[in-house]
Amino acid sequence: MTAVVFPGQGSQYRNMAMDFNENFKISRLLFEEIEDCTGINIRKIISQDQDSELNQTNFTQIAIFSASIVIYKTLIDEISLETIKPQIVLGHSLGEYTALVASNILSVSDASKLIKSRGELMNSAIEPNISGMAALIGKNSDYVEKVILDNDLNVQIANDNSPMQVVISGLIKDINYSEQIFISNGLKRYVKLNVSAAFHSKFMIEAQNKLNLIIDTLSFCEPDISIISNFNSKISKDKNEIIISLKNQMANKVKWTDSIRNLEKSDISEIIEIGPGKILSGLISRISKKFDIKTIDKIEDLKQFKKTL
Repeated sequence: MTAVVFPGQGSQYRNMAMDFNENFKISRLLFEEIEDCTGINIRKIISQDQDSELNQTNFTQIAIFSASIVIYKTLIDEISLETIKPQIVLGHSLGEYTALVASNILSVSDASKLIKSRGELMNSAIEPNISGMAALIGKNSDYVEKVILDNDLNVQIANDNSPMQVVISGLIKDINYSEQIFISNGLKRYVKLNVSAAFHSKFMIEAQNKLNLIIDTLSFCEPDISIISNFNSKISKDKNEIIISLKNQMANKVKWTDSIRNLEKSDISEIIEIGPGKILSGLISRISKKFDIKTIDKIEDLKQFKKTL
């Protein structure tokens, strides 16, 4: 049995999915649809990356979503959904929106408009250069939470990515102050991230509330495929539960480790990461050794995947 996972912010790179755009009509049509819905020349941003637009949150998110859903829909068109038969879909932060489209809860057009708004809201949620994030390498979330509580640190866990990687969010002054506290408590690596704000934290609450007003205007369908949401890490096919989790996602922790642990308890034996990069495959392999993990990022990956069928 198979699960499909979709990457989030940080996986972007120049020319992602452009080989699909150049070689498949369905890919071009999907890019055109998303560009028409958003009014953003996504393929130009991806292929040219002028002024480092790919690293600007208001463009990054819609670009990664576009690349991921283009690859997924092209894969389905080339091979058929019945051949792959995904039983569960999930995504990391932004990737959850791609999973919603893959499960047919949301249309491509509605998801595109929502993600455009999400990127813009997150990008402007807090004054630039006063908040940020840091990756703590080599310790798990229990360790991080204990150090935060014991030292009354004004930071919070944003992403529980694996037992060896946790990301925290906070004001830059608190991120800087926390570094020496964590190092003195045995942490080996503390990496400050190049991001525009403190995502998945209390600083996103106002932006989350604004996004939820938009979510309330959309039509959600019953899912064809079960989803694991970042907010509660549960396997669910309950539309209302999935929407509630989506509404809580932006300002709360991404429970990626728990999500994979719950996937581990299911009958899933194969995971396919679809979209730019292989970040999630690396995280998943650090959480569990149960799964046969494949990645489809380029046309060559698609060709190799076909040979395994």
